[in-house]
Amino acid sequence: MRIARFSTDEGMSFGVVEENTVAAIAAHPFGDLTFTGQRLPLTDVRLLAPILPSKVIAIGKNYAGHVSEMGGDAPPAEPVVFSKPSTAVIGPQEAIAYPQKLSQRVDYEGELAVVIGRMCREVPASRAAEVILGYTCANDVTARDLQTKDKQWTRAKGFDTFCPLGPWIETEIDPADLAITTTVNGETRQDARTSLLLHDVPTLVEYVSQVMTLLPGDVILTGTPAGIGPLEIGDEVTVTIEGIGGLTNRVIARD
Repeated sequence: MRIARFSTDEGMSFGVVEENTVAAIAAHPFGDLTFTGQRLPLTDVRLLAPILPSKVIAIGKNYAGHVSEMGGDAPPAEPVVFSKPSTAVIGPQEAIAYPQKLSQRVDYEGELAVVIGRMCREVPASRAAEVILGYTCANDVTARDLQTKDKQWTRAKGFDTFCPLGPWIETEIDPADLAITTTVNGETRQDARTSLLLHDVPTLVEYVSQVMTLLPGDVILTGTPAGIGPLEIGDEVTVTIEGIGGLTNRVIARD
C-alpha cells in the first residue's frame, strides 16, 4: 500500500495511491483506514511530504563505502545518531534552498527512510516491524563545509528544505535488499543496495528507541551510500528506491 499526503484547492488529505489515482482517507494513516469515497487522478493533486514528523533521527556513516569516502579508517561499531529539525522537511518537487551566504558546498545524500507507525520505546530488533508504518525516499541534504567547520552536524544538516521526503510511504516492502540510486540532472551519482547497510533497519529501530520515545510519523534516515557530491543552483536531484519510487527536487538560491 502506498500512503500519500496531498493537497487540492479544498485542502490537505491523506490517501492511498492506486495506479494513477489517489483514494482519500479520513484523518491520519495510523491504525485502520477509513476511505471517504473521494478518488482523484494523481495529475489533479499536489503530492506533499508524506508525513510531517515530530523529529527526524538520522544515521551517519552506515555504508562502508561512504565511511571510506569521508576519510574514515573503519566503520563505527555502533550507529552514529544525529537529528534534523522537522522544519527541514519538504516534499516531492519542492525546492531545496541553497544558503549561499553561509555555505559554498551543499551535497545530496540519497537514503532509505523509515516511518514509525505507533508510539514505542525500547523496541527489540526482533519486533521492529511491528512499529514501522512503512518506508519512503529521503535526501539528507548537507552543507558539507559547515559540517567540517562546526565539528558537529546540527547546522550543516538543519537548514530549511534540507530533508526532502517522498513521494509516498510504501507499507509492504522488505527493506533488507533494495536498490537505491541518486541522480543529478539525469546522471547517476549513487548506486547501491540497502543490503550494504552496516546497521540494518531492525537494529536502528532498537538502537534509537533505547534513547528516545518514537511517535507515530517520526522518521529514521538510515544513512547514505558512497557517491556523495555537490549540488549547484539549477540542479535537479532524484533519489529512487526499488519498490517505492522516485523523489525529485530542484535546487534554487535561498538568498
